[in-house]
Amino acid sequence: MRWIDMHCDTLSEIAKQMKTDENTKESLERNHLSVDIERLKKAKASAQFFACYVNAAEYGDRADGTRCWDTAYQAVLDMIALAHEEAGTDGDFLIVGKAADIRMREENSRMTDVVAGILTLEEGGVLNGQLSRLENLYKLGIRLVTLTWNYVNCIGAPNSRNRNIMEKGLSKFGIEVVEKMNTLGMIVDVSHLSDGGFWDCIRHSRAPVAASHSNARSICAHPRNLSDEMLRALGEKGGVAGLNFYSEFLRKGRGIQADSQMNAGRRASVEDIADHAVWMIRKAGEDAVALGTDFDGFEPASLPEGIRGVEDIEKVWDAMRKKGITPRQLDKIAYGNVMRVIREVWR
Repeated sequence: MRWIDMHCDTLSEIAKQMKTDENTKESLERNHLSVDIERLKKAKASAQFFACYVNAAEYGDRADGTRCWDTAYQAVLDMIALAHEEAGTDGDFLIVGKAADIRMREENSRMTDVVAGILTLEEGGVLNGQLSRLENLYKLGIRLVTLTWNYVNCIGAPNSRNRNIMEKGLSKFGIEVVEKMNTLGMIVDVSHLSDGGFWDCIRHSRAPVAASHSNARSICAHPRNLSDEMLRALGEKGGVAGLNFYSEFLRKGRGIQADSQMNAGRRASVEDIADHAVWMIRKAGEDAVALGTDFDGFEPASLPEGIRGVEDIEKVWDAMRKKGITPRQLDKIAYGNVMRVIREVWR
């Protein structure tokens, strides 16, 4: 079954390992993480979104501002270069920037074993108030930007249990970023963003937006997940939300404190993933649910029981079938919905 995953942190992990051990043999082609090209091919993946993720705190004092974000920006450029270098090593991995590139892979019998790689940025703060950086990242292949991670940045505020932070909207520059991304043909990603920022994206974006790796807040009351109202708005906007495999965003809980205290340490199940899918279809519509695993974005012990990596993706499809998700809906979740957004947004 063909499928597309909207989010993994594998590229960032490989870059981190290469920085600490220049002799490492880990690569995108083959590694001991949850995602590699070899296993993606065996699992019949059509495309994988690879995030260039940076944690600003690792690049200096955020109070300093420029030094921190400029260093993080260079780290993103290094990750992009690494991805292109790996794509040029073997013939089974291709960085794509147009919907036609993905379709060509599927229509050409000689390319059925080629995995399409889509580069994304996870932490818009590296723009540091400069739209020219956004333009440069587009030229280098970035096609989706997660506007914030876990810190306030030049674009807006992150999700938070602090109501004052959660209500903050996009900055003036943040609105300019959304508008520029629409013009360039980049997908606006609201995962990690504050609720106020989410609603500003809905208001200001002329194109569908994505929550690349976020689940349903009504099932798991974590601020990283989307409320029913947000899911509904995302669907009406023509966007998609990618199912996240992090147990903390999957486990059932009626309140944020209840979820963090009562379920701490409990691994989710593939049935939990399917439950979120069913709920999100109900609230956002069957055209608005996708896959956003977040593989390699957290410790393996926080993956659902029985899930190690992309090699176990069929277990997720089986769980969804058992919950009553139809073959048509499953194809949309796995592939069709993301491809529609790509066709509508990319230039």
